[in-house]
Amino acid sequence: MTTFTNARLVDVAGERPGWLRLEGERIAAVGDGDPPPAGDEMAVGVVVDCAGGYLTPGFLDIHCHGGGGASAEDGPDAIAPALAVHRSHGTTRIVLSAVSAPIAELAQTLAGLADLAERDPLVLGSHAEGPFLAHGRKGAHDPSALRAPTPADVDELVAAARGTLRQVTLAPELPGGLAAVHQLVAAGIRVAVGHTEVDYDGARAAFDAGASILTHAFNAMSPLLHRAPGPVAAALEAGHVTLELVLDGVHVHPAAALVLLRAAPGRVAFITDAMAATGMGDGSYRLGALDVEVSGGVALIAGTETIAGSTLTLDAAIRFAVASGVSLVEAVTAATHAPARALGEESRLGRLAPGYAADVVVLDPALEVTQVWADGTRLR
Repeated sequence: MTTFTNARLVDVAGERPGWLRLEGERIAAVGDGDPPPAGDEMAVGVVVDCAGGYLTPGFLDIHCHGGGGASAEDGPDAIAPALAVHRSHGTTRIVLSAVSAPIAELAQTLAGLADLAERDPLVLGSHAEGPFLAHGRKGAHDPSALRAPTPADVDELVAAARGTLRQVTLAPELPGGLAAVHQLVAAGIRVAVGHTEVDYDGARAAFDAGASILTHAFNAMSPLLHRAPGPVAAALEAGHVTLELVLDGVHVHPAAALVLLRAAPGRVAFITDAMAATGMGDGSYRLGALDVEVSGGVALIAGTETIAGSTLTLDAAIRFAVASGVSLVEAVTAATHAPARALGEESRLGRLAPGYAADVVVLDPALEVTQVWADGTRLR
């Protein structure tokens, strides 16, 4: 049993002073003021004095390619450095993202990530970002791997992941795109619209067909214009859609981020889109089949000005959001409850409430991570 005292509790329900108690892998109790005695029949356990700092739910990243020099494609036994980097920054649950590759190669990556998810409950599964993407909006994806979806391709990827494929990003305007949306949704997999040339009407059709996520809003898609509002406006209008946002000061201007947060309260999910360089220094790296150069923490495809993921962590996204004028409650919600909702996990993840997973993060007044707990175990 672990009890956190002298804390400012922050989650989707708001900010308030109080305490929180973990028992095993669940939150047992939450309250205001000082915690009541645990009872004579129970061991006192560990008491964590938060010293007036913040206590939040564990962060949840639904779109992360790697970190610590490792990528999802490196295999389940090589990804540990990436998990360690993100967990040290408060991410207690993660979906690992694979970039576009030939179907057989991508299926092998998803199978490896399924192995990892089966032995590590903090890994929620995988995200196939491609290969069903538009060439004109390919971003940092190998153009030779891009293709229109077929039912057989979709079946192969779903089967390889053995029930752990949580999200697929695709361009719905491709031949067979809407059929793939229906096929994936029927298999219980979230479909994200992204890396796409789709217009407003086409995006609305995809969301009506069951797509429920917009992959890194504003990036790798048609822009939001007053006569051609594109997929961003379609996502804002569709109340079931979560809008991913890479808030690192590079991918999206803070003013554009504020537009999303104000227009879709509770539906914007901070993601890192982090690649292998996260937690490392500047230098040369790989993202799938492509060479990437990182300078000043900004990752670009070698020899181009094309962004190749990020070196972001979710705690940094929260700090950037607050510095940009977002409330702490909104920022924490975007790193916890909103991504949990995107995956249909909001009944067990992303809140400080009894019965929820024992995933919590202690932040100091400057919003720097000081402790991280997941499933009731201290990770940092």
